[in-house]
Amino acid sequence: MTDTQDAPQIYLVSPPDFDLGSFPGRLAACLDAVEVACVRLALATRDEDRLARAADALRAVTQERDIALVIDSHVRLALAHGLDGVHLTDGARSVRAMRRELGEDAIVGAWCAQSRHDGLTAGELGADYVAFGPVGESALGDGRLAETELFEWWSKMIEVPLVAEGALTEAGIRTLAPHADFFAFGEEIWREEDAGAELRRLVAMTR
Repeated sequence: MTDTQDAPQIYLVSPPDFDLGSFPGRLAACLDAVEVACVRLALATRDEDRLARAADALRAVTQERDIALVIDSHVRLALAHGLDGVHLTDGARSVRAMRRELGEDAIVGAWCAQSRHDGLTAGELGADYVAFGPVGESALGDGRLAETELFEWWSKMIEVPLVAEGALTEAGIRTLAPHADFFAFGEEIWREEDAGAELRRLVAMTR
């Protein structure tokens, strides 16, 4: 297993829809259960009012614990609501513009699916991390998977931090733990009644 000191960090992704009355409490319980490096607001809605209210609610939870909060793609909301950055879902295409708009101190991450080329380009343009996936059977994307070889190669050759994301299974976690800098857990924990307990169980597999 991975040495604890070098173990991947944990990155939590919100569900695509959640109840604003209850979800901040569920998130807080997870953040108190294990050490988390970053949280991503990933609501599927385009309703800016709902996104803004969710951003404020989650920011209250993450700021209290000094944990970074980023949002999928919405740079204007990131700026207006004091978030720490954005997670871009279009590979490398928007990285340069987002870096210019948000500044050097903001987090700019890039979802690059299974594309080594997109990952390299995103890193060259200033992305703080690159996310590859899904790593297990998932509705994400077109059904193709990010293979272990991609993570192995990246971890040996590239310094830009690497996130493993999408349908993480026990076997996938154990296989990728030596190569990923972060594991992004979302539906893997939120579908469980006790998300914090499930998160602790999955994190134990990365150590």
